[in-house]
Amino acid sequence: QVQLVESGGGLVQPGGSLRLSCAASGIIFSLNAMDWYRQAPGKERELVAHITSERRTQYADSVRGRFTISRDNAKNTVYLQMISLKPEDTAVYYCHTKGRSGMDYWGKGTLVTVSS
Repeated sequence: QVQLVESGGGLVQPGGSLRLSCAASGIIFSLNAMDWYRQAPGKERELVAHITSERRTQYADSVRGRFTISRDNAKNTVYLQMISLKPEDTAVYYCHTKGRSGMDYWGKGTLVTVSS
């Protein structure tokens, strides 16, 4: 029922930009807080950005000032605009939300590779 589908990943050079999208279904999107996580090779999954239903945002220290999370409730979509990308941003990026039961829902991820 709940489905999160990420898109927008790809290969980008250091200093470049990319915008990720996550299309959600099966939830009352406008009421759900949404998250972007990432998992780099050999590392644990980490929270990158968070946005509440009121559009209040939080960011990991490593991305603050470079990444912007936003949402378009009319499109049931959350975005992650990434600028000034660094090689250490290379990871699989996952969209996440919590269901009404508190269950975690995850997208399948989209790969971002920052390399020259």
